[in-house]
Amino acid sequence: MPSAPGSPALSPTDFSSAVTAITAAFGDPTRRRIYLFAHEHPGGVTAAEVAAAVDLHPNVARHHLDKLVAGGHLDVAVDRSGASGAGRPSKRYRATAEQVTLAVPVRHDEVLLALLGRALTELGPARAERMAEEVGEHYGRELAGTMDDDAPRGLRAALHAAADALSAHGFAAHAEDTRGDLRIVSEHCPFGDAAVEHPVICAVDRGMVRGLLSTLAGDDSARAETRASLARGDQVCITALG
Repeated sequence: MPSAPGSPALSPTDFSSAVTAITAAFGDPTRRRIYLFAHEHPGGVTAAEVAAAVDLHPNVARHHLDKLVAGGHLDVAVDRSGASGAGRPSKRYRATAEQVTLAVPVRHDEVLLALLGRALTELGPARAERMAEEVGEHYGRELAGTMDDDAPRGLRAALHAAADALSAHGFAAHAEDTRGDLRIVSEHCPFGDAAVEHPVICAVDRGMVRGLLSTLAGDDSARAETRASLARGDQVCITALG
């Protein structure tokens, strides 16, 4: 992927992460049409409006819109201006950028990560891991809150939505369901060398998965465990539902 003038070149893993995120968001031609339709309406669009424009069932339109929200390409807000008191107010989806762009920045900062790693190390292993996971869970819940405020999804649907959201944050993630063994596999760690030097940072990933799933699936009993980690020398990171 060519870099824009003046922007840093992507490393192979950053490139893989960016391609995965773009493919998840725009690999479906219907989703591309929906994104362009939303982009043409700065005031935002509803799932019903998209369904009528693209000839889809509203639930299918909402699924595509939520995928674009998870990838960071659309924002969503509750529109109460036309609410009459009956039923739920509609959600309006708006493009996050004025211009159509496929730039997918990998969201990390090496200096801040190094500082975080050092701070966590000085807390001691048990306390640091607990804190890192709590921070990740809090962030995951906040992230899920921007994606969907409808009725809870099923666990498998929530797992796929969580993987899309993680991909947008540089994890190059996808969901797997093998005979009921539900897990998220990430091919890239956006924390880079900081996680290798301070593996406790991996607890942030685990917390994010738990926060996303507990909110999206409406189940606070959701648990996640780390089965493999790039920081420990594994080929991928695997976060499984416990």
